[in-house]
Amino acid sequence: MTQHRVRRESTLTRPPRRTDGPTGPDTGSEDAPAEAPAPRPRRRRRLLKWAAAVLGLAVLAAAGAGYLYYQRLNDDLRKDHLNLGETKVAAPTPNAAGQTPLNILLIGSDARDTEENQELGGARETFGAAPLADVQMLLHLSADRSNMSVISMPRDTLVQIPKCTDPDDGTVYPASDGRVMTNQSLGHGGPGCAVATWQELTGIRIDHFMMVDFAGVVNMADAIGGVPVCVDANIHSRTSDGKGSGLKLPKGTTSIQGEQALQWLRTRYGFEDGTDLARAKAQHMYMNAMVRELRANATLTNPNQLRRLVEEAVRALTVDEGLDTVKKLYDLSNELRKVEPARITMTTMPNRYVGARVEPTEDAERLFRLVREDIALDGKDGPKKPAKPEAPTDPAAQDADIAVQVQNGTRTEVLGPASGRASAVAGLLVADGFEGAFADQSSALSEERTVVRFPSTDLEGDAHRVAAALGVPADAVRKSTDVSGVTLIVGADWREGTTYQAPEVDDSTPASANPLNGADDSACMKVNPNYTW
Repeated sequence: MTQHRVRRESTLTRPPRRTDGPTGPDTGSEDAPAEAPAPRPRRRRRLLKWAAAVLGLAVLAAAGAGYLYYQRLNDDLRKDHLNLGETKVAAPTPNAAGQTPLNILLIGSDARDTEENQELGGARETFGAAPLADVQMLLHLSADRSNMSVISMPRDTLVQIPKCTDPDDGTVYPASDGRVMTNQSLGHGGPGCAVATWQELTGIRIDHFMMVDFAGVVNMADAIGGVPVCVDANIHSRTSDGKGSGLKLPKGTTSIQGEQALQWLRTRYGFEDGTDLARAKAQHMYMNAMVRELRANATLTNPNQLRRLVEEAVRALTVDEGLDTVKKLYDLSNELRKVEPARITMTTMPNRYVGARVEPTEDAERLFRLVREDIALDGKDGPKKPAKPEAPTDPAAQDADIAVQVQNGTRTEVLGPASGRASAVAGLLVADGFEGAFADQSSALSEERTVVRFPSTDLEGDAHRVAAALGVPADAVRKSTDVSGVTLIVGADWREGTTYQAPEVDDSTPASANPLNGADDSACMKVNPNYTW
C-alpha cells in the first residue's frame, strides 16, 4: 500500500508534457492539430476515491482494534451473582423527581489463591483457603446525586449469616449457627452472600457489589500514582513476634502507592488502639485522599495513564451481573463523580465490644435508617419534597377479615421488654373491629420504632389499613420476607398507653459513627507510642 502510494504521487508531480514538435516549437498555427489536455479531473476523482477508501479502511481498522480492546477489557472483568440469600428487600420509593438512590457494597478480599497475593500477604498454609471479606463498606449515592455516604462494618462484627445458595452448582451454605464474624460471609458462596448478610442486618437494598483483592489494591494504587496519607509520629507496624503489616512511614504526610498502600489499608498494630476500628479509620482517610487525588490530579488527562488505570481497575475487580461491562462501570463512575468531596461522609458502624468482637448498637440502626431514607449524613440536605405515596396495588380487605399478628418489640439496650404489650395492642385492634388480631407471645424482639410488615404485595393494602387504624405513619409499613402475614411489631416508642404517638425522629448522624468529611485533608492517624522509631 505504501509503495503504491509513492508511485501515484510521483505521477502527479512530474513536469508538464513538452509541446515541442519534431522540427521545433509549436508556432500556434491553426492548421496544427491541438494537443489533448491532461486528464486532471479524472485523475483527481480517482485520487479522492482512493483516499476515501484508505481513510475508510483506517477507520474500520481503528474501530476493530477498539472493539477488540473493549472486548478484552470486558473479558478481564470477573463477574459473580449479586445476592445468594433468600430475603429480598423492596426497592426504595423514588423521590418527587422520580430518582432513586444507589447502594454499592465494596468488599476487600484477603484471598491468597494466587502467587502474587501470597507474596503480598498471608502464610503459605492459607493458599486456597476460603477467602475472608476483611474490608466491607456500603457506599450510598443519594437519589439526587448530591451526596455520598459510606458505612464501614468492622470485620470482627458478630452477625447472623443467612442461608446462601450458589446458583451455578446448587451448593447450599446453611445459615450460621448463631452469630459469627461478618468477614466469614464471603466464604459462603462468594460476594453474593456478603450482600445477603448486609441486607439482613440493615434492611438496605443493595444494588451492586465491587470486590478487589490484595494484588488489585497494589496495582490500582500504582496506576493512580500515589495517595497522600498522614501519621502524627514515625510508625513501624511490626511486633516483636513478627505481626503487623510492615508499614514504615515518617511523621507527617507521605504519598504512598503499591505495596505500601496495601500495608496502610491493612495496618492495625501501630494505629491508635490497635483494633479493627482504627484500621477502618485509616481506610477512610485513604479513600477520601484517593478521591481528592483523582479529581485534582491533572496527569490523569494523559491517555496512557488513564488507560493503565482503567486496565488495572478492570483486572482487579469482581462485580455483579449489573456491572458486567466496562461501559456500565464507566456510567457508574460518571454518577459518582457528580458528588463533590465536601459532600462525601465516611462513617464506621456504631458498635460495642462483646468480648474481643463487636456488635451493632442502637446508633447503628439509626445510621442504617438514615441511609434507607436517603438522608445525607453530612446534615446539609435541604428540605425535601415529599414523594407522593403510591397507593397499594391490592386494596385492603374488610377490617374483620384481616389477620394481624402482634409482637412485642419493646426491648432496648438498657430496658427489658414492656410486659404485655403485644396482648394490649392486639386487644386495641380487636376492639376496633380487627377480629383477626392476635398476640404472638413466643419471643421478645427489639425494634426502635413501631412497624407493620407484610410479606407480599397482595397483603400491602391490609398492612396499610392496620397502620392507619393505629396512627402508625405510612413510612413504617414495610415489605419483608421475614414475616408470613401482616405483622405489627410494637416498638420501644410505644412501651405504654393506648394511643400511638410517632416519636420525634433524630435525623442527625450519630457521633459514635465517627463521621469524616471527604474534603478534610487535615486528618492524621494517631500512632501508638509502642510502634514509633
